[in-house]
Amino acid sequence: MSKLISIVIPTYNEEENVEPMAKAVRQMFESDLPDYGYEIIFIDNDSKDNTRQLLKKICEEDENVTAIFNAKNFGPFNSPYYGMLQATGDAVVLLCADFQDPVELIPEFVKEWENGYRIVIGKKLSSRENRFMYFLRSMYYSIIRKMSEVDQIEHFTGFGLYDRSFIEVLRDLKDPTPFLRGIVAELGWKRKEIAYEQQKRRAGKSYYSLYKYYDAAMLSFTSYTKVGLRMATFVGFTVGIVSFIIAIVYIILKLIHWDEYSMGTASLAVGLFFLGSVQLIFIGFVGEYILSMNQRIMNRPLVIEEGRAGKNADKPIITGKAD
Repeated sequence: MSKLISIVIPTYNEEENVEPMAKAVRQMFESDLPDYGYEIIFIDNDSKDNTRQLLKKICEEDENVTAIFNAKNFGPFNSPYYGMLQATGDAVVLLCADFQDPVELIPEFVKEWENGYRIVIGKKLSSRENRFMYFLRSMYYSIIRKMSEVDQIEHFTGFGLYDRSFIEVLRDLKDPTPFLRGIVAELGWKRKEIAYEQQKRRAGKSYYSLYKYYDAAMLSFTSYTKVGLRMATFVGFTVGIVSFIIAIVYIILKLIHWDEYSMGTASLAVGLFFLGSVQLIFIGFVGEYILSMNQRIMNRPLVIEEGRAGKNADKPIITGKAD
């Protein structure tokens, strides 16, 4: 019996890409992986365009395709993660719907998987996207690698192949705020990294705003570093010592030059504003850690389904955690 490869494709307003993507994956299996079975799982994050209607049409035309429709937009991390947990294949490939992840790299993933690697990932060597954004990402990866106790993977978006055994690890985590990129680096087996050039979007526009980039950065920061809290302690201690020394010097100068040396309020105001800004910055850091903890304590479901289309359409709608 041939092995089954699951292709998980998250979507959000991808009406121009879903049909070409489904066709490209089918053709790739027919030409390059004819000895493997496949299933395609689209998981739609509450698209507002015609994406859902097109997915239903694709499911009617191809029995190998399943579409999962989320009840609302659960964000760019929960939805793909949940889709991977729904896959039934011997290996699962996570793939973007916009063709920035090259479909033609999947046969190479499968080859390395057959060679014994349980995780095979695509790592961006370069990108045809906005150069400024690529530069910012490079800086972020450089900083987070230095701060994190886990050796983070630079320019890794989640695009890759994951053996069924690793999918079971993901299932057992029961993490309501999963960060797949960090989990692969922290808990994954020895992996194979394959370099590629990220392409431009085939069509449509990206909905990954600066706020979502910040959200991703903070999720990684609070999940895999202690540096924010440690910095608050060290900076607070240093500023306290410096402030104490300045206060002593100020008092001595005033005692020596009582009539000439004006106490004034400018220096006091500057000092207060400086200390206040330092406190606010680190209160923000602490707040991010508390927010991350709070989301995990609440133990909310990864995704709530509104329905499905395709061969698994009769599966009961999941309203709890995907475990």
